[in-house]
Amino acid sequence: MLENYLIVHKSILPDYYDAVLKAKHMIEEGKAKNVMQATRMVGISRSTYYKYKDFILEPIRLSDGRKAVISMLLSHETGILSHVLTVISSAGASILTITQSLPVHGKASVTITLDISAMPEPVTGLLKDIDECTGVDNTKLIAID
Repeated sequence: MLENYLIVHKSILPDYYDAVLKAKHMIEEGKAKNVMQATRMVGISRSTYYKYKDFILEPIRLSDGRKAVISMLLSHETGILSHVLTVISSAGASILTITQSLPVHGKASVTITLDISAMPEPVTGLLKDIDECTGVDNTKLIAID
């Protein structure tokens, strides 16, 4: 999955990319109560925040993390979540939390928090393996901490 990313010095990027990161940190650290407050504090629109928030990651958050949050859409069929959990376990990750929505139009949104500290391979390999599972769509890395 990291093949879709570039590492670019932020001095050549528009200022709003850095502002999106600052807003994300403010929300994570509780310095802002919500997105509206954080975006006002850093001087960007909410639409700018939502447009870029899932696509701007800091390198330190990609490499040295011990926890990862991933999301995916699963077809509403017996055994698909079980298979995903087996793939995760086989990769050496431990499941910390699972949140699943009710299926709508045959798909359920699933968010899984993992302890990846014992994984011998990078988390990108796990994401690829999950995305290749039958019935799994739109696998995304949400965060690494």
